Amino acid sequence: MATREQVDELKSKMTTQRAELIAAARSLSREDSLRVPVDAEGEEQWTALEQLAHLWEMERAYDAWVLRALHEENPNLAGTAPSPVEIPIESANLHTVEDLVDALIRERLYTEGIIDAIRLDDFERTAVSPAFGQLTVLQWVRSFYRHDRQHAAQVQGRKSDYQPNFKTKEPNQRQARLDLVARRRA
Repeated sequence: MATREQVDELKSKMTTQRAELIAAARSLSREDSLRVPVDAEGEEQWTALEQLAHLWEMERAYDAWVLRALHEENPNLAGTAPSPVEIPIESANLHTVEDLVDALIRERLYTEGIIDAIRLDDFERTAVSPAFGQLTVLQWVRSFYRHDRQHAAQVQGRKSDYQPNFKTKEPNQRQARLDLVARRRA
């Protein structure tokens, strides 16, 4: 069972990492927020604005996964579709850093409400993801601050010291997104 200290540590790390991400994003000029890193691959090819939109979308996805784990017995998360965000990755570059930061702040308040409502023993509930395998709710919610840390580094134009532990080879989410947008337009 999770302890109150573990949950407090989780919330502290979420606050710290989100603050670092927001500070990094707010420090960018408009030109820098639209820059595509040279020689980058996959998600690292996204602009800072696209990184922020991705974080917003993934926060919604993580929330949906956590809620399923809390309400179902070890659900398979394949196909779990969160509600869409108002600024998807493909239109992120038409917006400002502040637009996306404001959205991330609002979304995090919702996430914090979910976490605050979880009973300590429910942090041990599980769900299965095709990309990550079986994880507990505590492991899922730790993804929030780790994901922020990963993309804060990318927003700053540097390689992250954190890489997700995918069950299989890391998917090229950028290419998958481009393919999805192309299919929608066809």
